[in-house]
Amino acid sequence: MSEPINLEKTKNSPEIILDKGASIFKIAGRSIVEDPKDFYTPIYNWIEDYIKAPLKATNFVFDLEYFNSSSARQIMEIIMLLEKIPATGNKVKVDWLYEEGDEMSKERGDEIKLVSKLDFEIKEYPAEDF
Repeated sequence: MSEPINLEKTKNSPEIILDKGASIFKIAGRSIVEDPKDFYTPIYNWIEDYIKAPLKATNFVFDLEYFNSSSARQIMEIIMLLEKIPATGNKVKVDWLYEEGDEMSKERGDEIKLVSKLDFEIKEYPAEDF
């Protein structure tokens, strides 16, 4: 089993938690990293390893407040990797979370849901008061 990945979010990069033992699979925050391919390669490698022996049910959470077009490509790569899990006889579900009123994030989730073969749920949560 791969060691968990636990990256704290920064101004330009998302929080990423990939922890099979704790059953947490989450990408949250902003993704406008300088070199998305380089940033996400360890994530792909972890997921590829995870697919070899996934949990019976994987719930992958995306809670992205913003991501640029080059990060969008990387997110689709992750979705395509996750689509390999059902072939192992296990289930995978994607929760696409967006803040109330964030129509762009909702629309991006809708677009990904259209092309994804996964159980894909789009969920709104209340906007934070500042």
